[in-house]
Amino acid sequence: MNKKWQYNNNINKERAKEIANKFNLSLITAEIISSKNLSDDKIKIFLDPTRNDFYDPFLLPDMEKAVDRIIRAIDNKENVLIYGDYDVDGITSTTVLRNFLEERGLEVRILHTE
Repeated sequence: MNKKWQYNNNINKERAKEIANKFNLSLITAEIISSKNLSDDKIKIFLDPTRNDFYDPFLLPDMEKAVDRIIRAIDNKENVLIYGDYDVDGITSTTVLRNFLEERGLEVRILHTE
């Protein structure tokens, strides 16, 4: 199966070159970023975010309940099963959560969707 990546090539080439030089990026990466029409400040945050740049996770519904449940599992040294999507962000997020819980002494299994 041959797949060809395509991206918006209706971009400002000069702005892309400027971004590539300023942020030490490949031209194709700079072209993709330039297509988003971001300011230099926003590009810097995108390329090198800090914890202060993330959204507040407690804006998600029931996040407080989830955190309370995880704390209880840690306190009680419970075995944990993490159920996650079998895609890039699902595998990444379940791995991060598994590592966090295992560092706290829990036995963790992961079940991914297919």
